[in-house]
Amino acid sequence: MNLHQADYTNRISEELFILKRMADGDHHALRFFFDKYYDELCNYVNLYLRDRSVSEDIVQDIFIYFWEKRETIRMDSSVKYYLLRAARNKFLNHIRDEKSHQIIQNAVWSKSDKFINPNYNLLDINEIEKIIKSSIDNLPPRCREVYLLHKNEDFSYKEIASKMDISEKTVENQMTIAIKKLKEQLAPYYDQFFVLLVLSLIEK
Repeated sequence: MNLHQADYTNRISEELFILKRMADGDHHALRFFFDKYYDELCNYVNLYLRDRSVSEDIVQDIFIYFWEKRETIRMDSSVKYYLLRAARNKFLNHIRDEKSHQIIQNAVWSKSDKFINPNYNLLDINEIEKIIKSSIDNLPPRCREVYLLHKNEDFSYKEIASKMDISEKTVENQMTIAIKKLKEQLAPYYDQFFVLLVLSLIEK
């Protein structure tokens, strides 16, 4: 092992030790990671968003999540890689949501005649969210668990496979089934412009 590899191994060992302290509730351990990676994460996110304030909000949310999930975090790489991956997922979600809002706004203008027509039955976003939740609840148990772990908890297929003691291929198959069933259940609402938002919420 050369000096570079030895240094990397030592840093990982140190971080795993501090991570264990954080899992035990040590706020100083969280502060160690915050001080070490906050600026770097903000710069990374800001490269894509070009909005320092939003970037800082996203990174702060990541550290809140990091602390809240400290007892269940499974680290298969460095803490830095874990946080960078979390930052990437967060800013991609932010970009997706911003695009969805823009799509909806454009759709409102392009379909303004339908809003003027009192006979046009348009579901609002709260109704759509209730329908989505109901559709998810109607998924087969294993299928629903896989979908929620991936969608809500940001678990990778590998992490889901480990947690549920199934193969990654099974996880992939269950996600495919989940998305197919959700699309089928939501098909009656596809003729409304909110379908664009619905699909962005389903497929991640």
